[in-house]
Amino acid sequence: MKASIGNRIVLIGAGDVGIAYAYALVNQGLADHLAIIDIDRDKLVGEVMDLNHGVVWAPSPTLVTEGTYDDCTDATMVVICAGAAQKPGETRLDLVDKNMALFEKIVGDVMATGFDGILLVATNPVDILAQATWRYSGLPSAQVIGSGTILDSARFRFMLGEYYGVAPMSVHASIIGEHGDTELPVLSSANVSGVPLRRDLDGDPAKRERLAQIFTETRDAAYRIIDSKGSTSYGIGMGLARITRAVLRNEQVSLPVSTLLRGEYGEDGIFIGVPAVIGRTGVHRVVELELDTTEREQFARSASALRAVSEQFEILR
Repeated sequence: MKASIGNRIVLIGAGDVGIAYAYALVNQGLADHLAIIDIDRDKLVGEVMDLNHGVVWAPSPTLVTEGTYDDCTDATMVVICAGAAQKPGETRLDLVDKNMALFEKIVGDVMATGFDGILLVATNPVDILAQATWRYSGLPSAQVIGSGTILDSARFRFMLGEYYGVAPMSVHASIIGEHGDTELPVLSSANVSGVPLRRDLDGDPAKRERLAQIFTETRDAAYRIIDSKGSTSYGIGMGLARITRAVLRNEQVSLPVSTLLRGEYGEDGIFIGVPAVIGRTGVHRVVELELDTTEREQFARSASALRAVSEQFEILR
């Protein structure tokens, strides 16, 4: 059964991340139809039933169905969460070999339906797989979005909010670069309730040290969560829902996602996490933050690490 009108989202991959995203999507009433594709059909049947049973309490109804690739034909978005998950001791870049061949098939099957919407990639290593998705799909780069550093930035804002005693929504700070070990915080332009963090960086050494610790805890949070419960899911699920809302409602809001750089930040031709304005047609433009000398050097190293992997797997265009 298909919804006859409205926004259809096809979710590929009903693992921990995919179902966390599906739950956030239904709970927020963002789409008219959510079609879910997964190779484990028995589990998928239960997930679809369970999600549908909660629709009565959502702000607006979402039809949730077991999907097929035919659902992609007139979908507004296809969200890819399928792939091997990060295991204890693995980095995100360790997953490239496992997930690259899978993505070539998945994206090929999606595009064979005539799909011409927004492809949102969550599978790790997300920057590399967003780059591969762009190449395999042949879509304009604006229509391919990786979840990028949206989760890292949320973690950072949450921890800064705890430290300063304010809601994380009052913290304005971005993590940029690879969604992984080479990412960096942009502290030079960050602020809490409008007060620049520079005041603490340039002042009290104890505060400067604590801010550095908060970033380290942000960067390494996934490893701690994976060691504790096996995977990260809720934070990224809600982050994906936030990107989805920006697209479906044409919000023109700036979010830290993985997108193609064309000269911004001194880089060209790679997908990497940076703030970008998101609307109905995808990425409208990259927001180029003013970085200090240290941040520029750190970003260049992060970009270099991603470029090396992209060249190794021949996915640059």
